[in-house]
This record gives sequence, C-alpha cells and structure tokens, in this order.
Amino acid sequence: MGEHFAAFSFVDRISEFEPGVRAIGSFAVPNDIAAFPACLVAEAVGQLAAWTAMDAIDFRGRPVAALATETVFHRDVSPGAPLDLAIEVESCDDEAIAYSGRAEVDGETVIELRHCLGPMLPVADFDSPEALRERLRLLRTVGAPAGRFRGVPTPTLSSLDGEPGRAARALLEVPDSAPFFADHFPRRPVFPATLLLDSQIRLALDLARTAIGDSEVVPQRMTNVKMRSFIAPGSAVVLGAELAAVNDLRDAVRLSATIDGRTVATARLNLAHREH
Repeated sequence: MGEHFAAFSFVDRISEFEPGVRAIGSFAVPNDIAAFPACLVAEAVGQLAAWTAMDAIDFRGRPVAALATETVFHRDVSPGAPLDLAIEVESCDDEAIAYSGRAEVDGETVIELRHCLGPMLPVADFDSPEALRERLRLLRTVGAPAGRFRGVPTPTLSSLDGEPGRAARALLEVPDSAPFFADHFPRRPVFPATLLLDSQIRLALDLARTAIGDSEVVPQRMTNVKMRSFIAPGSAVVLGAELAAVNDLRDAVRLSATIDGRTVATARLNLAHREH
C-alpha cells in the first residue's frame, strides 16, 4: 500500500460538494490503531476544506495551515469511530480560503473549527495536480477504501529547563523521514501543523496536571493559532507552555514553538476539568 493518500489522509468520501461553498464528507477511523487524537480530527475537517478550495480554483493552488481563530474540543474520538465532517466556506479565491467546520460521531459534535484561514500556494510545489484531481473524483464517487491509515507515532518530547508549576519547555525532534511525509506532501515534505499542536497540547496538559495536582485536566478550546512557517523534516523544535494562573484553568496557557530562536507557531489553550 502506498503512503500517498494513506499515511496522512482523513477523508474517505465526499457526499455533498459545492466547490468554494460547502462540503460534507466522512472518515472511518480504523479500529486497530492505538489512538486518534483531537488534532487529527481537526486535520480531517481541514482536509475537507482543502478539497473544496482546490477544486474551486481549478487546482492552481492548495491551502496550507496558517490561522485558526478558535478550535473547540467537545469529546475524544476512539479508534473505530465513524467521523462525519462538514465545512462552510466564508470566502475562497486564488489567495486564500476562510472557512469554519465541525466533526461529529453518531450525531454528537466532537470538534469545531471557527474562522480558519489558509493561504493558497501553488499546488505543483507540493503534489501532482493530476493525482489530486483523480483523488477527488474517487472521493466524490465510490469513495476511498477504508483502513488505509495505520496511525502516527506520538512524537517524543524531551524536557528542557522551565519554571516548575508555572512554565515548561520541551524539545520536539522532527524525524528525518516518516510515512506521513509521503502524504504531507509528496513533493515538499512538511511536518503537519496538527502534529505540532498535539505535542503542544501534551506539554500544556503535563504542566497543568503537575501544577494543580489534577490528572483529569483536558483541553477545552484553542484560540489564536498562528503557523508562521513550515517545519521541515529533521527540525529541532523547542516548545513552550506558560500558565497564566496556577490554580485557575479559566485563564489560557500560552503556547509557543521556536526553531533556532525563531518563532514558528503560537497559540493559546484553555483547559478544563474532565466531566464524567
């Protein structure tokens, strides 16, 4: 099985499609993978938006992750879950797509993306336009075969110096090679922004759980996500998380990512106590 459209592709079928306007699709999360983190659910929504954007401008460009005003985490998604995806486009042209979207499982919303912006870059720099056209035809007709995704190893974080109970830093070493690079993207491998965000969330959760002594802290919403540059294979990324208030989860955790002292991503994360 080739890795293209398998190792990091999360749309199996598109059932309703208005290029540059709206789309409804689905993805069957394989039941034999270890986990399907919330950031991959967000990736699935973003990929559905990307298909509508690329088709709307006749595959001259493709959107890349840049800004997300708000992502709301409602509940976890388990392996084997059937994801229903929907996006509404706010604007779309050769410069950028602005959209909002959501994912549901059995009619219950699991994640919402509000007011995201993806600048368009030339498709041919990242992938074959012909391969993408053919893939979209497949998704809109018989759909892709299920079970292609085999999971993504959780990136290892190495602790760096920090301020106990207040701030934490960790080193994320992006692999030089990985199956997902063949899918993201074949002509220009880029470390997925959603895998970076997942690592940042894990760092923030570890910091908060230690600071307040509560293992039941979960992400609630992420705001002001800004991806400032691509992250190449083999990069050494320093992640930072800083609590605004030690004992009050209502204040956001400030997140950052830098490479050689240069900021590549920032965001804010609100946490909450898990509801049982």
